[in-house]
Amino acid sequence: MAQPGHRRIGGADVAVLPDITAMARAAADEAVGVLRGAVERSGVAHAMFATGNSQFAFIDSLMERRTEVPWGDIVVFHMDEYVGIGPDHPASFRRWIRQRIEEPARPRATHYLDGLAPPERECTRYARLLADHPLDLCCLGIGENGHLAFNDPPVADFGDARDVKVVELDAACRRQQVNEGHFATEGDVPRQALTVTIPALLRAKRVLAIVPEARKAEPVGAALEGPVSTACPASILQRTVHATVFLDPDSSRLLSSEV
Repeated sequence: MAQPGHRRIGGADVAVLPDITAMARAAADEAVGVLRGAVERSGVAHAMFATGNSQFAFIDSLMERRTEVPWGDIVVFHMDEYVGIGPDHPASFRRWIRQRIEEPARPRATHYLDGLAPPERECTRYARLLADHPLDLCCLGIGENGHLAFNDPPVADFGDARDVKVVELDAACRRQQVNEGHFATEGDVPRQALTVTIPALLRAKRVLAIVPEARKAEPVGAALEGPVSTACPASILQRTVHATVFLDPDSSRLLSSEV
């Protein structure tokens, strides 16, 4: 089991914190610094956030410190959305971002992926927005199947030519959505989603991967100590020198004790 502390694995900095609260605070500290620094340099910061249950503690900690961040100078993006899901559906990531970031923080703008728009046209529109607003910060998670955003193993591409694409969700991903309480059964989970691709996610100037909970131990082990392969899309973090991976004792329990 990894002990609390910092270590480089490949290019990535890996931080193991004593508990999930400390992990969330450490990630929030880093995010606050990145956002403030970008605003000081450029007058605006562009930030992308993951959604999902594993991000609750981090986002709550970040929102507790929202007065330390000039949110009126920050433009917010998110990284994926189900095809066919509207903005008020309980499982909508647009709803998640709206309730947990946009409403409490009041950023300058929040750019959403529209799950009800024609999918390919929406991919083109959102890719254009990302090209016009280069990301200063990308805060992501690692899925139970090792995905980043909705780049599941069958569709992940480290050299993807597109910045946003339509994907088929794999069975492990759909099971995770059910287990997190977003849908009653796997049959209820949309088969397709829109996702920002791996190159576009990692193009951000700073990448923070926030990955707590025991259910993430296996993908964390594969991502950080396994081969770099799309079989575990998050393994690309080993080659991402501007990334920090934040872990708690549960998610880091399968890593070597040297971490």
